[in-house]
Amino acid sequence: MAAAVAMAARGCGGVWRRARQRGAGQPGPRLGPFPRGQRAVACNARGGAVPAGKSGLVPWVPVVGLEIHAQISSNSKLFSGSQVQFAAPPNSLVSFFDASLPGTLPMKSCAFFYIMCSFNGPAGNRLLGSCTVQNKMDKVLFLFQNAVLNRRCVEAAVMTGLALNCSINKKSLFDRKHYFYADLPAGYQITQQRVPIAVNGSLSYSLCIDNKMSQMVTKTVRIKQIQLEQDSGKSLHDDTRSQTLVDLNRAGVGLMEVVMEPDMCCGEEAAAAVRELQLILQTLGSSQAVMAEGQLRVDANVSVHHPGEPYGVRTEVKNINSIRFLAKAIDYEIQRQIEELENGGTILNETRAFDSKLGCTVPMRDKEGKQDYRFMPEPNLPPLILYDAKSLPANMNHQQVINIDWIHERLPDLPSVKRKKLVEQYGILPEHSFTLLNEDGLAEFFESVVKQTQMKPKKVIGWILKDLLSYLKQHSLTVKESPVSSFLLADLLNLLEKKEISSPAAKQVFMELWKGEGKTPLEIVKEQKLGLLQDQKELEQICQAVIDGQENEVMAIKAGNQKVLNKLIGLVQKKTEGRSNPVLVKQLLEKKLSE
Repeated sequence: MAAAVAMAARGCGGVWRRARQRGAGQPGPRLGPFPRGQRAVACNARGGAVPAGKSGLVPWVPVVGLEIHAQISSNSKLFSGSQVQFAAPPNSLVSFFDASLPGTLPMKSCAFFYIMCSFNGPAGNRLLGSCTVQNKMDKVLFLFQNAVLNRRCVEAAVMTGLALNCSINKKSLFDRKHYFYADLPAGYQITQQRVPIAVNGSLSYSLCIDNKMSQMVTKTVRIKQIQLEQDSGKSLHDDTRSQTLVDLNRAGVGLMEVVMEPDMCCGEEAAAAVRELQLILQTLGSSQAVMAEGQLRVDANVSVHHPGEPYGVRTEVKNINSIRFLAKAIDYEIQRQIEELENGGTILNETRAFDSKLGCTVPMRDKEGKQDYRFMPEPNLPPLILYDAKSLPANMNHQQVINIDWIHERLPDLPSVKRKKLVEQYGILPEHSFTLLNEDGLAEFFESVVKQTQMKPKKVIGWILKDLLSYLKQHSLTVKESPVSSFLLADLLNLLEKKEISSPAAKQVFMELWKGEGKTPLEIVKEQKLGLLQDQKELEQICQAVIDGQENEVMAIKAGNQKVLNKLIGLVQKKTEGRSNPVLVKQLLEKKLSE
């Protein structure tokens, strides 16, 4: 049955369809990990519906929405002064508040208590100044926010909201979200359900058509909201002892939850959107967004329905920590739901997990309705107040408040802008700009090489992507870990550009540089005698010797078969051990054959 499925362009935006013979009534194939290009689905990267064909294909519209939790880059937690550090010893970075000991409040210091106790006394006047009660209350609110709330986390959320074209709420509220789990000692999470810090944004991303980098389409997903919230602890399951251990180091760490509207329709779209968001967060510095360290976790909401019908019952695939697994999980879940519905079953509103080893989603628990979270205003936190240039009070110190306009003016170039600049400045292909930015540090490496070499950027990009990047991937290294620095590569390319070595010799030198023995390209060229022959008379003699020994090939060339000339060039290269310039060799051979 799967063979009957026509695969449309990889990438989505349209209708998935599953092959089914009308009236057959037979159960579908067993679900499992589908090889790329053989999954029983189809979708259209250009958008629009994929119509049912003559074979009886039944169209399905998949709907995918994402909730992305990004850990904020900060030295301390959201509501406590505990340090944030990956892989620290278990339960070594836990304050009384993080552990939810009775009587603890979300405060980074006791400053607020001192302020309130001395509000009307001499100490209060010294701290707050002699002013009206209303002005004192404004200052108290500001001091409360700075004593309780991590300023860095708020600035990171504002920065991210602006980068995602969101409206920033000058007044946002904190709520309690109640649920009970071992790694949530308070029994609730402090979040922003009612009035989050940012709303109504958008994210543009690009994906390939038919898996071809040269054919790309840009799409946009709406951002519903961005909210500040606490992270939970971490449960460590010990299967051998049949027990679960709890590490609260992560409890209370500041998170940004980015809620995307259900505007996507397959795993590839979702993966492209998350990768673009990851690049934006890393560019801003608001989150390191390293998925392997749990700094970026994705929940995918998936449903399917027929065109023109209401959305189907959705399932939520929780805590996906890999972009590749995200695409696989969504594609599998869509196919599973289609299979279930076409066999007369129903879709449960449940939470599922993705098993990367089996390549499938598995049930975790039934979904509890939103009302079961019992959202309520957080009684220990006042509203979070932000300002812009117009609303900033005249008597308020500009450095003591969070100014939205000030943050907006200092936003760095986002990935989309960087790609455009790379294409315009260096004349490289758009798809090459995507590759440069997708690898951390590769764009900076490329620009550094361009500045130090005489070779044109269009040639440099080939060495960066085909040679350097392939070597890095073969050895599972990052750009920063490369044994070949930008200086060494530029030095090598200068030798090639000056025609002091041939292209094959340059590849050989690059291999030697990769060993990291501290030698320069010129030293390697001299040691291994890889420099091009500079004596033209010697090269002419070698060319003549090749011509004299290849009578049949010479006759074929003179008869009009110019392709045979390449064989003679190869023979000259062999005799010179690759030290001859192929262009010069061709010129000399053509000259001698025309005599």
